[in-house]
This record gives sequence, structure tokens and C-alpha cells, in this order.
Amino acid sequence: MPVSLPPALDLSLDLLRCPTCRTRRLHHDRGALRCPVGHTFDIARHGYAGLLTGTCATSGDDAAMVQGRARFLSAGIYAPIREVGARLAADAVSERGTVVDVGCGTGYYLTGVLDHLPGTRGLGLDTSVRALRTAARAHDRAAAVAWDVFRPFPLADAAADVVLDVFAPRNPAEFHRILRPTGRLIVVRPTGRHLAELRGQVSAMLTIDPAKEQRLHRALNTFFEVAVTEQVEYSTLLTRTDALDLLAMTPSARHVNRADLNDGRVLPDQVTVSVLATAYQPR
Repeated sequence: MPVSLPPALDLSLDLLRCPTCRTRRLHHDRGALRCPVGHTFDIARHGYAGLLTGTCATSGDDAAMVQGRARFLSAGIYAPIREVGARLAADAVSERGTVVDVGCGTGYYLTGVLDHLPGTRGLGLDTSVRALRTAARAHDRAAAVAWDVFRPFPLADAAADVVLDVFAPRNPAEFHRILRPTGRLIVVRPTGRHLAELRGQVSAMLTIDPAKEQRLHRALNTFFEVAVTEQVEYSTLLTRTDALDLLAMTPSARHVNRADLNDGRVLPDQVTVSVLATAYQPR
């Protein structure tokens, strides 16, 4: 039975372009998205559009990671990070703007922006089918599309007022292409103090490269200049479940054996959350 076009996807359909043709628009036809020459892409019954074909550079979060992420984020521990993203986005979005969340995960940060901007629509991109199932239903104005950030995006030129990138990989050239000249790129990334207590207890966790900031700005400098940077840093209490879920949702999840952590190993009951959030304007 053909899948109907989800309302949020219908709201953002004009943004999408055929990933094979690159320039042709997609339309809804008998439960799928098609371009004028016949390239066809499924709409999953969970509500997201599957535009990604072939192999991709990242595998995306698996079921356990997504479940951990959803539990952790629902506890509100990262709410200040979501709030700073929404505030920076509000400075760039018109009354009826468009926000593209790259590496959207479950849609937590995109939902925060859309709640803050009631006339705005959102589109989330991610490689994780498990995460997209949640993202597609996270907000009535948020559509979700399976896509790999390292490929040219299946989106029109100058389609977005805001590109949101929270703890996600980056594609500066594509960010610049899909942003309007007056738009903003918002990048949120950890500082060296982020989760230091947890990293001190779990040796398998990935360290944060001290040259990360220099590499970030070097990569973006050709296309963007800094408009404003805000630091969000606070200490927060964690239950053991919170700590395990936090580990499950970080890039370290594939390096940490969760079974080893269930043997009674001491985990911190308090950690430092420390991130930088920068709004960049296109050059």
C-alpha cells in the first residue's frame, strides 16, 4: 500500500532536489518521490524520505545509541545547548524561514529551534534510519531525509535561512551553497573540558583534539566569517543510567564495551558540560 506524503515532508518538498540529477525537483507520486526523468525514492512508513543510495561515509547511530540518546535528551540535561542554538537561529530567520539540521539525530535540537520560531519549517538530514524514525515525528513542521553529510546535499541553492550543525560532521562548501546570503551557519562543538569527568573514568572514550578549534575555523574560513560565539558551560548531576546513556550517544560509543560498564565500575555522578556555539555568516 503506497505511503501518503507526511505533512511535514509536503511542507519542505520544494527544497528537495533529485540526488541523481542534482537540479531537478522531486514530486510525490504513488507513495514515492520522483524526479521528471523517473528517478524514484521511497518514503518510509515512519515518515522520512530515503534519498540516500549506495554506501555512505558514516553508518549513523544504531538502535542502542538512538535509544540512549532519546532517554538522555528527554531528561533535559542538554537543554541549555538547545536553547543557545534556538537563540542564535532566531537572529537569522525571517517570519517564515527554513532551518536545515545536518546530522539531526532524533531531531532534538531542530525541535528546539522550531518551538522558538512558530512560523519556521525544518528539515533534518541524517544517515541513521533509527534516528530518522524519531526525527520524522519529532515536530509537525520538521521533515526528515536520509542523507550523508559528506555528499552534495539533495537541496536547492540558497534554500535555507539557517544551517544547524550540533556535534555533527561538516561540509563547508555545501553549507555555503544551500544558505541564503543573509543566512547563518550555527556550529555547536565541545571544548576540551566537555565531559572531562566521564572521560577520566572511561579510558576508551575518545579525547578532544586540542587543535580542534583551529581546524574548524581553517575549514570554514573560505566560505564563512564569525558573527558571534557563545560559550555554554555548567556542571550537572548524572544518575548511572544518565552516564551510560551519555556514553551510548557520543562518538565513543563504538569504542566502549557497555557490558564492561555494567560490572559495577564507578562512573561520575556529576560532569561538566562545555560547548562553544558559533553563528557564521556566508562570505
